[in-house]
Amino acid sequence: MRRRILITSTDLMMVQFLVPHVINLAENGYEVEVACSDVGGRIDEVRKKLELYTKAVYVIRLHRSPFNPDNVKGYYDLKCIINKKQYDIIWTNEPVMGVVTRLAVKKKRRKGTKVLYMVHGFHFFDGAPKLNWMIYYPVERLMASMTDVICTINQEDYRRAKNFNVKKVVYIHGIGINTARLTPSERQNDIRKELGLKDNDFIVLSVGELNENKNQKVIIKALAKLNVPEIHYVLCGKGEEFEHLRELAVELHLERQVHFLGYRTDVVDICSQADVFVMPSRREGLPVASLEAMYCGLPLLTSNIRGLVDVMGNGVSGYMYNPTDIRGFAEGIKRLKLDSRMRCQMGKNNQKNVKPYCIKEVKKEVLTLINSL
Repeated sequence: MRRRILITSTDLMMVQFLVPHVINLAENGYEVEVACSDVGGRIDEVRKKLELYTKAVYVIRLHRSPFNPDNVKGYYDLKCIINKKQYDIIWTNEPVMGVVTRLAVKKKRRKGTKVLYMVHGFHFFDGAPKLNWMIYYPVERLMASMTDVICTINQEDYRRAKNFNVKKVVYIHGIGINTARLTPSERQNDIRKELGLKDNDFIVLSVGELNENKNQKVIIKALAKLNVPEIHYVLCGKGEEFEHLRELAVELHLERQVHFLGYRTDVVDICSQADVFVMPSRREGLPVASLEAMYCGLPLLTSNIRGLVDVMGNGVSGYMYNPTDIRGFAEGIKRLKLDSRMRCQMGKNNQKNVKPYCIKEVKKEVLTLINSL
């Protein structure tokens, strides 16, 4: 008899990270069902991607905010689904979905259902706001007792979870970067030509949502401190901080050096033409964009925070600084600009060190973990 597993997450998490693992489980003898909250309007995409690999895709009335009263409806949705069948394993992801799922499966767990909670980054971490610790820490600590295995994707979360009342804590190398889409196209767009840059101009690249957490303003300020016209900062992504970042660039007279490209589908092509990848984030679970840049052979300049310290070797992969260290990031850009041999060696180091985080290897880790349940 095939082992039956239910996987719960937001639709965005499912589309962006979990689909390859659902397929892998189905291909390795599991009968898979999926329950997603519709926070991104991508439920139809989930159904289309998984129609050949799942018995059912359920929609759960949950919201990302833990304070939304409608989450009670999501609890009853999940409880109804779980009570109708006897799942061998329930794998849940993300804070709100994780809490509601574990509450809904409480009775079935007494009858043998195993519960796996995958942490993609605790909301409480070294340097996190006190409010995060007050709200999320006691909840996660309490819910650990309703869990058979907690799986983390960075070492700080792993050490913290080890102090919880849970049977087992496991660390894996992230959720897997999709290497299939990280090969530059044959007819790649010439980003230097698009932006009117010279062949010897130095491109500093970041990819991600433009928000306070991603902290792109630090790199703009670092460019102002350097005052080197041939250094260009290229930002791929959209977000609520766009206007503030654009105004900052104008205020610092960098409008010709800071380029906002918005959402791009040719990020891999841009990576292949950039010189350095930067991620000065204030918070990360595991930095997928940096891992993809490593796979593409770029040296990194990042903040020295949870997640990034897991994948980075300071002086090996690039350089790390405090998220607010404008002078440090400026010095890092300068050092890498002046030493092309070092950039090349760091890029090669990254291509070697990123292998455990690639989807092929992580699928094996996740399958082994679930088989152990």
